[in-house]
Formats: sequence, structure tokens, C-alpha cells
Amino acid sequence: MTVATSRHPTPASPQPAGVDNRLVIGGAAVTWRSLPTPNLPDPAAVLARSAVHALTAARQHAVHGTELLLSTAGRVDAVLRTELLEAGFTVGVLDDDGVHPSAPARPRAAEPGRLWLLTSGSTGRPKRVGHTLDTLTTVRADQPERTWLCPYAPGTYAWWQVVTLSLTQPGQHLVVVEPDELDDWPTVAATHGVDAASGTPTFWRRTLYRDAEALARVPLRQITLGGEPVDQAILDQLREVFPTARISWIYASSEVGASIVVHDGRAGFPVDWLDRETPGRPTLSVRDDELVVTSPYHGAGLAGPIRTGDRVQVLDGRVLITGRRDSDEINVGGSKVSAGVVRGVLAGHPAVAWARVTGRRAPVLGRMVVAEVVLAAVDPSGADTGVPDEAALVRWCADRLPEHAVPRRIRVLTDIPVKETLKSDV
Repeated sequence: MTVATSRHPTPASPQPAGVDNRLVIGGAAVTWRSLPTPNLPDPAAVLARSAVHALTAARQHAVHGTELLLSTAGRVDAVLRTELLEAGFTVGVLDDDGVHPSAPARPRAAEPGRLWLLTSGSTGRPKRVGHTLDTLTTVRADQPERTWLCPYAPGTYAWWQVVTLSLTQPGQHLVVVEPDELDDWPTVAATHGVDAASGTPTFWRRTLYRDAEALARVPLRQITLGGEPVDQAILDQLREVFPTARISWIYASSEVGASIVVHDGRAGFPVDWLDRETPGRPTLSVRDDELVVTSPYHGAGLAGPIRTGDRVQVLDGRVLITGRRDSDEINVGGSKVSAGVVRGVLAGHPAVAWARVTGRRAPVLGRMVVAEVVLAAVDPSGADTGVPDEAALVRWCADRLPEHAVPRRIRVLTDIPVKETLKSDV
């Protein structure tokens, strides 16, 4: 592992508190302190070639406070690259030979301490949201020593949450997995003593689907879910595999930061958390079935109540986040259907490992509900194992949903689709 470093000595700078935490990257153990310091432009949009290059850029920012946007080449297309150059960033790929920069036509002065995140693009093209290391560091109390798995794409909000924890808290070690290691991450995690892991529901479902036995061999004491709607089915499945672990789900976004943390094993959060004002903590509200957050961890220029774009449903004393407003609601002949509610019903079937629900154009009704599922177990020989067919899944839904919300078509997929962000467009 080699990364080009600055050719000129720099003044001594305060080191982050977690500088001696262990990092395992590609099977090799290092520390934050031993990472090389890349010579980065300022301001820079850095496209990291691999996990180690992303971590070196993060440490460089933590020590020197240079203005940084960190991502991967796969998340920055030609149009976005042009936008970054026009915004005054030097855009460059960071690899073992250093940064390969493209300079902006109109350079500008850097904004010290500024960190930029790219949103996930779930509502269109990714956009920039400004933060600082302080607003991204939402875990501040002393923590029990942990070795965390970091499966996220570099530069995403979830990636920064795990990375800032390790940078700022002694005893919070990291085992980083590259995209080509995701299918075998339980083996990597067990080898290096991972006892805490954070991932999207899709990440956890995919692991359970592919090799639940390997997952059970990882000595997890802390399991965290976020980034997508978290339903009761995935919480119950993880509890069955890890009966003594603490299972938490977190609601966070680039715009409002980490705003909700739930540890009670139930989907959603208690309704009495709504409109509760506590100094230093986010305030949660619901307006027109949309979650609204006022947060001290918000992005730059986003103070005050922020409409999140996430649809919620209040049920049995819990506030459930069902999905994005622009995609969750399906209008079937004038009746509104929540795709998230239907998805939750399908995911509650014991033979369904994953589900996606959408609307499709239909005569007369305008839209009809359709779904895709991945089944938990299929016998390759075709023998009858009790695995449901489409008709059985439709009946399951019909017993639990109003008639207009029952899927009219259910397609079975052979694997759980996942994007670089570990999400699957639900």
C-alpha cells in the first residue's frame, strides 16, 4: 500500500482522538496514525480509487481541515464532474500514485473545515450538502470498545458516520470491506473479530439470504440498520440469529444528520417522540404524512424545520417510515396505496427474503400495484418445498390488505439487487 504524500513538511497538527485505532484494509492491519498523508488540493473533490485512499483523505481532512468532497468515481459522472469544476473544486482520482487532478477554470479560495457530501440521488441527481467533521460526528459519549465493519461506499453519509466514530473515539476499530468482498464479508468479519456492524436493511437481507450460517459465526454485539425503511421482519430475523446483540435502527440523511435512534427491537419510533423539544437533540414532526426534522446536525444552510421527503404512517403507537413520498404513494383508481405498507406485508411472509413494490400503468384504474420478491429458499431440483407461488403470495396479501392494495403481479427474482450505496431502490 503506497499513497503519494506531501513533498514539503507541514507544521504539527492536533491528531484526532482515535488516531491509534486499528484499521484492517485488504486483510492488512494498520492504524490511522500510520496512514500516509496525501498531498491534496484545496478545495478538492477526491474520487478515491479504493478504501485505503478514502481513509487517507479523511485523515488528511481531520488533521489539516482542508475543504473536501470525497466520493468514488462510480458516483460522479461526466455531468457532475463538470458541475464540481464549475463550483471551483479541483477534481482528481486518488490512487497509489497520488492525486490526478483536473483544475477548475475559475479557482476560488477554500472554505476551511468544510466537508461536502453527495446525497444518494434517491430523488434525482445527487446534490452537494455541506457539513463539518463536527456536524458529522454525532456519537460523542464514551463507547465500549468495538471493532466495526465498514461496508459503505466512501464519502456517503453512512460511511462518514462509521469513520468519524473511529477517528474521534479511542477503542473504535474498523474492518473495511471493498465492494468485491461484500459477498464474503462474514468470513472477513469473523477472521478479524468484528463485533459491531452497520448496514442497510438490503445489506442484512442479502447476507441472510446468501449465507445465514456464516453470518451467525460473526460475534456481533451491536447491529445497526439505516438508510432505508426498516420493517419488523428484518428486525425479527436478526434477533433470531443474534438473540443477545443490541439491534438499533437509525434514521439519518445528508440533510438532517442522524436524527432518530431506536434500540427497542420494534419498527418505527414511539409516537410520543413527536414534537418533543430537547436542547441539543433533533425535533421530529409530521406534516401531511411527511417526516419533518429540525436538527442541530443539519447541513449548511438548512437550519429550521426540514421536510425530509420521507412518508410516514402512524400505527399502534408507532411512527413508521414507509418510503419516499415521490415513490411510496400509488394511486389506484382514486385510492391511495403505500408501497411501503405492501412491502412490509410481503416481507412478513416467512418465505420472502426481500420485496420491492411499485405502481404500473393500468387501464381504467390508472395504476395497479405490482411487486418483485426474492424467496428465502428454493430447491434447485424443483421439488415441492412449500415455497409459495405467485397465487399464494397474492392470497397472503389479500388476507392483510384492502382489495385495491393487493399486488396484481408478483415477479420472483433469483437474487437481491443492491447498488453501490447498499440500497435497492425501495
